[in-house]
Amino acid sequence: MPRSSFSDNPLLRVSRPVSACSRCRSAKVKCDGKLPACTACEKAGRENECSAANDHYVAALELRIEKMERRLAFARSRKASLAQHTSLPLIPPTDRKDSLANIQAAMYRKAARSRENSDVNSLISDFGFLSVNATTRDFEPSTSNMTFARLVLAAATNDPLPQDGNWQMPQRQAAITLVQYYMANIYCLYPAFSETTLYNVLERVYSMQDRVVKDSDYWLLYMVLAISSSAQSQVKNDEYYIDGLYLAARALRHADQALMPGYTTQIQSLILLTQYSTLDPAHFDSWHLIGFTCRAVIDLGFHQDPPTEQMSDKSLLDTRRKTFYCVYSLDRSISMVLTRAFSFTDAAVNVAFPRSSSFNRRASITGQYLSSCEPALLMFQLRRAQSHWYQLLSQSDSTALPDATFIWQMCRQMQEWAERLPNTLPIGVRELFDLELRYSFVYCMSPSAKSPPLTDYDRLFIFEHAIAYLDHIYEIAHSGRNTGFYSYHDALRVFFMASQFVAVLRDAEELLLSGMMPPPPPFSVDKAMPPPLPRRIGGVGFDNLERSLGCLDRTASTLAKYGERWDDSVSLRRSFDMISQDVVERLRMRRQIKQHPTPPRNMQVQMGGDMRWVDVSVEAMMRGNIGGPMP
Repeated sequence: MPRSSFSDNPLLRVSRPVSACSRCRSAKVKCDGKLPACTACEKAGRENECSAANDHYVAALELRIEKMERRLAFARSRKASLAQHTSLPLIPPTDRKDSLANIQAAMYRKAARSRENSDVNSLISDFGFLSVNATTRDFEPSTSNMTFARLVLAAATNDPLPQDGNWQMPQRQAAITLVQYYMANIYCLYPAFSETTLYNVLERVYSMQDRVVKDSDYWLLYMVLAISSSAQSQVKNDEYYIDGLYLAARALRHADQALMPGYTTQIQSLILLTQYSTLDPAHFDSWHLIGFTCRAVIDLGFHQDPPTEQMSDKSLLDTRRKTFYCVYSLDRSISMVLTRAFSFTDAAVNVAFPRSSSFNRRASITGQYLSSCEPALLMFQLRRAQSHWYQLLSQSDSTALPDATFIWQMCRQMQEWAERLPNTLPIGVRELFDLELRYSFVYCMSPSAKSPPLTDYDRLFIFEHAIAYLDHIYEIAHSGRNTGFYSYHDALRVFFMASQFVAVLRDAEELLLSGMMPPPPPFSVDKAMPPPLPRRIGGVGFDNLERSLGCLDRTASTLAKYGERWDDSVSLRRSFDMISQDVVERLRMRRQIKQHPTPPRNMQVQMGGDMRWVDVSVEAMMRGNIGGPMP
């Protein structure tokens, strides 16, 4: 009996199911992944309802199987046809084992079997590339397979972290200080996990109670310490920066379990890694990391509030909502600063804000009061407002808005949000919110494909908020204070604000430097009115020429300061120098003329010892057009 070919009956078994079917997943029962219906669905009489999360991949593979079967059938029929109709003489049989005919025939059969097996193996191997759903818990890490953590790190790592070697963990008191810094400046904005959990892990790790410390707990502690240390760095390769690198490297030892899909700890771990990436762009890409984090959020259903009957515990619901809005805030912030699309739209979200009472200070088991997270709720509100106008202006079709009413309304809403900020906010948080507000004003008002043309009022609005932002961030960058969560993305924001500042100076230099107050654009009573101009520092008569020159100099200094910390900021400084060079030269010439009424030597005409002004238009001179001499 001839042996059947492997391609006729390929072995299509998989060692474990890629993902549970939707019915087993909702019922939280083990799914054996059997096709066409799993055992659980068969026993329940629901074979027709059994649909795995990867049905579309299975369908694609089935289509490939059909194509290969047709190719094999065609090849066999062609081979049979050639055998019947060939005009070549048949090779006479021979008993010599070493005859050339037998050797050629054996080589042909071996090559054919190799091609056949290779094609089938290639097809079967495609089952290994089925999408790994973030709710799948069946994949255990090993030394040979691809885990979700290794996929994330392979995609999001720019340069590998150094090995910690003989580096020692910080002493207990130093670790407590780092944790307290994180709580005061970062956790208050992104409360993605329980504060008591962090302190408990800190106690167990430093008490050498390794038996009760999980990988996700190690990750939590090490990444918090790494973020806190890196956030306090002022210069690359200083002590804070090096400690942050080694702490992050130590956290990566536990990545396989900490980033394992299907658990809330996966989202929390990805949030921490994303936060660290904004402080260390040389080693991690924040854009890829926030994408993975958002995917995990959506796969676990955190972008939708669960039915009331499924989650009656309000504290757990508030924790779930906080975790979601931490991801939401990071996604909006990173996408806006990189001018990219959001990972998911607001239309896909149905999550209420956490209750205000859940942010109140409360006593921990040690009797100490935990930090207040009230700023986080305010940040969530601002991100929702930013998301609304950014989606319309940057992610929708390019049909222009009929007027600026929508933009004015958005600016008004953000202004009202700022006016409701409580007086109890820490100074560092209030400074950060002030910068976020001015950044949002300029971003929303800046030209885009949908926005109407700018008016002089709009240009002055951008001018005033940009100069206030750039002057304030200069003070923060050079003060040495670390009372807020500032990262490399703030260097990108500085460059954006400086670019808008230079652009409006080019468009309306005479108006902006004259100090004139243009009237607001006309508006109807039933529509939003233009946002008010910010109060000018120094009063109405303040010299805008000196303000502009000073702002441009301070901006270059700010980017240079950030360049000492992040190499990528050095290129931002060079780009800023290029785009602002002509504006700076014109402004300096204006100041020279203003300070020295006597015209320069090359702008004088010697006539019998008398000096006369050349007939020159100041505006034309600023733009490089010098007129002829006076008649």
